[in-house]
Amino acid sequence: MSSRPAGPPDGRPVDPRGRPIEPRAQPGYYPGFSTLAQQAFWDDATRRTVLARVEEVPPIRFFSAAEATLLAAIADRLVPQDDRDADHRIPIVPFIDERLFLGRTDGYRYEGMPPDGDAHRLGLEGIAAIAHARFGRSFLELTANEQEAVLQTIHDGQPPAGEQVWQQMDVNRYWRLVLDDVCHVYYAHPWAWDEIGFGGPAYPRGYMRLERGEPEPWEVHEQRYAWHAPPGSTSGTDKAAGGDTYGSPGQGGTH
Repeated sequence: MSSRPAGPPDGRPVDPRGRPIEPRAQPGYYPGFSTLAQQAFWDDATRRTVLARVEEVPPIRFFSAAEATLLAAIADRLVPQDDRDADHRIPIVPFIDERLFLGRTDGYRYEGMPPDGDAHRLGLEGIAAIAHARFGRSFLELTANEQEAVLQTIHDGQPPAGEQVWQQMDVNRYWRLVLDDVCHVYYAHPWAWDEIGFGGPAYPRGYMRLERGEPEPWEVHEQRYAWHAPPGSTSGTDKAAGGDTYGSPGQGGTH
């Protein structure tokens, strides 16, 4: 009988002593800060837009159930939420699904790349193929570190399997697509704003302290949040994405 775990084990970040950090409602460097506490200062349209991201999670209409589950597992490694408790996990896949279902795009597409929806589906096929080629199991059955190893091959632009997928689209552009979609959804959510100390919408009140990085009166000062990547995780390294000359400066790793 195999001694391998049935799925990803504890992938939480660790404190300086190497102990897993317990999940919490609000991780990050700004404990106690709440962007939503400022909603009385927003105009009605802004308030409705921001609150909808918390209260109106869209249904899955583009992806199949299996595709949505796989993409959720991938998103969990691209933007890990292992230090968030279950009630405060930011839903990633429903908002990507909504974008694709409604056909919202940036208004352009790179030559040689299929439409975004097709690219996402092809990418899921490619990632599934790599998981089986490298570890003989589905992506969902891999440990967190094994899942990162699979995604690392996409990041590096050197996928070892799924040739039929990468013949249909550029692996580096796919990496940029999926990473951008995941990050855009995550950092559009007010709980992520709390995590990074972003004051959120300041309309019509506006921002006042525009110099020296000082917080606004309604914001809080940064506090230390000591953490390290889980042992063995590739997220503890910094490596530029392979072949990506158009990505964000400093982009590296799978987190």
